Amino acid sequence: MATSFTVGLIQVTATNEMAPNIRFIEEQTRRACEAGAQFIMTPENSTLIGANRADTLAKAQPEESHEGLQAMQALARACGVWFLVGSIHVKVEAERNANRSYLIDPSGAIVTSYDKIHMFDVQLASGETYRESSTFRPGDKTVIAETPWGKLGMTICYDLRFPYLYRDLAHAGAEMISIPSSFTVPTGRAHWHVLMRARAIETGCFVFAPAQVGTHAANRKTYGHSLVVAPWGDVLADAGGEQPGFVTAEIDMTKVAEARNAVPSLTHDRQYAAPVTVGSVRRAAE
Repeated sequence: MATSFTVGLIQVTATNEMAPNIRFIEEQTRRACEAGAQFIMTPENSTLIGANRADTLAKAQPEESHEGLQAMQALARACGVWFLVGSIHVKVEAERNANRSYLIDPSGAIVTSYDKIHMFDVQLASGETYRESSTFRPGDKTVIAETPWGKLGMTICYDLRFPYLYRDLAHAGAEMISIPSSFTVPTGRAHWHVLMRARAIETGCFVFAPAQVGTHAANRKTYGHSLVVAPWGDVLADAGGEQPGFVTAEIDMTKVAEARNAVPSLTHDRQYAAPVTVGSVRRAAE
């Protein structure tokens, strides 16, 4: 198994029409490959960010005929690279899609796929409201895939906030983790870098987080800053928060064992009783 490779993260400002997003990814992938990338990764919602729920549902396509997926398979084959489609909208029900990530090998074959488990249902202090569960069907299975360089655990965006998922992936053998995302600007400014670095540090894994950036349909804004983070928490690449494009980073897989040997916390799990509340406090009368 090879111990080093170059990863390329494509940062996208996706529109609510699929064709221009596909063209941009094709262009940036070729440029990243010319720069030496052997493993290309795109963000969550790679080929579409709808203006609203109706727009998203209307433009989703079934897996077997999804033009975005077919284009990425052809691109992986033409460039001879491994390719992670961060996620696309796959029609699985009349009123809900799957938010699905795909791993594609250099022949263009689908190795595996992962459906986003955790749905972002929230109203932010800024007034922005998100109800992913009304548009997307949650997944219920974790995924680890073999690559030429090691095992990849696949996750998507809001999954980031559930650390037990990442520890489970590391315990199951993951040495790299993908977190393709469409992070909002307020949450990105507050949490993006620290959470990505934390997931790398606590698992001893490389973290790859290709991201959406800029302003999309219906004035939705995303944070950008596609990141590559090493197992010790070092940021190896950051695409910034202004422009779409790509970044590359050199990955040395020996750093996984190095980090885990330095802090072997994955070997120190213990069983313990569930927390309970004890004692009582007399509350003052109002």
